[in-house]
Amino acid sequence: MEAGLRTELAGIRMQNPVMVCSGTWGNGREYAEWIDPGALGGIITKSVTLRPCPGNPPPRIWETPSGMLNSIGLENRGLAAFLEEDLPWIAGFGVPVFVNVAGFSEEEYAEVAAEVCASGLAAAVELNISCPNVKKGGLHFSSSHEDAARMVSRVRERADLPVFVKLSPRLNDLKGMCAAVARAGADGLSLVNTIPAMSIDVERAVPRLGNVTGGLSGPAMHPVAVLAVWEAYQSVGIPIVGMGGIWGWEDAVEMIMAGATAVAVGTVNFVDPGAPLAVVEGIRGFMTRKGVARVGELVGLAHRGGFRDEGKGRAPGSG
Repeated sequence: MEAGLRTELAGIRMQNPVMVCSGTWGNGREYAEWIDPGALGGIITKSVTLRPCPGNPPPRIWETPSGMLNSIGLENRGLAAFLEEDLPWIAGFGVPVFVNVAGFSEEEYAEVAAEVCASGLAAAVELNISCPNVKKGGLHFSSSHEDAARMVSRVRERADLPVFVKLSPRLNDLKGMCAAVARAGADGLSLVNTIPAMSIDVERAVPRLGNVTGGLSGPAMHPVAVLAVWEAYQSVGIPIVGMGGIWGWEDAVEMIMAGATAVAVGTVNFVDPGAPLAVVEGIRGFMTRKGVARVGELVGLAHRGGFRDEGKGRAPGSG
């Protein structure tokens, strides 16, 4: 990729700012049949827990008119299998790998993060402290500034890679939460996780998901995610990975202009496996049309008054 698309995230060099979201890309084996993972800016893995996790009872997915409900429940084969089989395979594509770490106790998060760091194959860990569809852990760890900060500090003590914290938009004080985890040692933020939601089958008068509730993703939540990125950019100085309802390059650019250094493409992967690379091409075309030399010039641009000449010129400071 040309220099204009390159970006850096907490010291991690990326060939472009487009990643794939945890949980929407598995660990890549199926998608590698359709696209070249080595053309991505980075890969965020499916959540990994210390021990194998069976996940929630089915049905686990329900399509909504403007998105999707999921209640997977962190199903995965556990850390040992991940380190032996999945991580080496993913790392083989030569792009930064962010390992999404989940668990049911602070110690479990810390242990998984430490083992991932020790593998030498990951670029960063992403702490999933905001999963809305598990009954233990999940949103509990981001229910208060103190709980979240303690979790980040615990992991930070044992992790020697950048630590990104994945937060929910369902917080009374998102700015305060971002500041709390930053003070505790977070190197970056992933914004946002899915929104707790549910759907009822009116013919049977029962919830459509086996777990009753799940997480809403897709276009319906994109404006919520943009606001979260906007507020976080105003409150902390650490980099942000924007995610939530990115369906095309315009959504990605919107996230970047709100303050995201990189973006992660999620639910649309289920519809179009080629979507992440199409987003890369779309960003490139937009930059060419606007005369923007480096993608970094777009980061937070909406906070700085936008483009010159009523949106037709170059970004402020682009020379």
